[in-house]
This record gives sequence, structure tokens and C-alpha cells, in this order.
Amino acid sequence: MKLANKVALITGAGSGMGKSAALLFASEGAKVAAVDINEIQVRETVAAIKTQGGQALALRADVSKSEEVQRMVEETIANLGAPTILYNNAGIEGESHYFANLPEEEFDRVIAINLRGVYLGMKYVLPHMMKAGGGAVINTASIAGLVAVRGSAAYAAAKAGVIALTRVAALEYGRYNIRVNAIYPGAIETPMAQRIRKGQPPNPKVIDRISVLGRMAEPEEIAKVALFLASDDASFATGAPFVIDGGWTVS
Repeated sequence: MKLANKVALITGAGSGMGKSAALLFASEGAKVAAVDINEIQVRETVAAIKTQGGQALALRADVSKSEEVQRMVEETIANLGAPTILYNNAGIEGESHYFANLPEEEFDRVIAINLRGVYLGMKYVLPHMMKAGGGAVINTASIAGLVAVRGSAAYAAAKAGVIALTRVAALEYGRYNIRVNAIYPGAIETPMAQRIRKGQPPNPKVIDRISVLGRMAEPEEIAKVALFLASDDASFATGAPFVIDGGWTVS
């Protein structure tokens, strides 16, 4: 098993990419602390892990709030041990507005969850990884941090910030045997994508513009990349951009 004897703390684990990663990491031997703001969904994730014979803990937390992030880390340590894998995956799409119409409070909300949440996760987990002798951090960025998408100013700013945080953390903590990488997903068939489409099926014309493969990815395809980064298979990868976008950024 690739993650035997590892403790993985995964945020946004109630659905989508986070849930897929939680299930996959557990199947590879990790003890998983699954975190989400939706307590019902994250309990369902943990129930699925336990049904498969894995060990997991369900935690509710708002990753934008320092005291809740500290609590989720403390509860993980108390119940499973110090996390040696941190997957900062929690995020929201936010409302779509052109710049002048974007409410300040909406900008602040997206930044708080998508960027501040990543900062807080690393702030409170990295010291424990240092004591443990190393670890792996995976941050969910986005190709929206690389290419412009109309109406996504807050989301794009947050994801560009995640890219920058990843690079700085990799530079600062490599000496402690801690690797920090970011996944840049493109079009992934998640509840977030379904909300953006307002429940409508994918538009073939849109898919042709955002994927040279002619399809969206499934969350499990991103989870497999996260597994690679969490495992010793990625032992020399740090500070790196893992763009998993079906060719969006080359088309």
C-alpha cells in the first residue's frame, strides 16, 4: 500500500475531488481525517471508508476560521496521530460577476475560503510535520490561476494566490523533508461544476473549448494525481504545478 502508516487530513472531503481522494487514500492504507463544512456529507464519506475496512474520522470545520482549523488539526492528532499528509482541497466557486459588479463581501468570502483556508491549513499542520520528520502537502489550485475566465475575478485571484503560497512553502520547508505541490484542475465533473451549469448537462460546444480530449474529468482522475503526490512515488517533486486540465491551457 502506498500510504501505509500515514495520516492524511483532507479538507472538502464531503464531495467531489476531496471525497474521491479520501476513499482512495484510505484504500491505500492511510488513516483519514475527512473535513468538510457539510457534516452530513463528510460523515457519509467516512462511513464509506469504514465499510471498505479503512480507518477515518469525520470533522466539521470552516477552513476560513483559524480556531476551527486549529481544532480540526488537534482532533486529528488526538484520534489518528499527527498528519503527515495534508490535502488542502476545500473551496467554493463563488458568484460570477464582472469586476465592477462584484460585491466586496463576495470577493472577501471567496478569498477567505479558497486562499486563507489553504494558508491556515499549512500554518497549523506544518509544525507537526516538522516534528514527524517530514510530510507531503497538496493544495488545490486551478487553471483559473493561469488563464482568465470572465466573471471569475475572486476565484482566479484566490487560486493564483494558492499557487504562490505553494511555491513559497515548498522553498521554506524543503529542508524539513516536507514536499508542497499544487494540482491545477481543469473541467472536472463535480457538484461545483454542476452548480455552475445550474444542473444542466455539459454543453458539447463548451467542452470542445475547454478540453482537447472532448470530455470533462471525473473526480477520481484528480484523486489519483493527489495519491501520487502524497506517496513516496513523488519523493523528488516539490513546489511544482501539476496541471490536469485535458489540454485546456494548450488549446
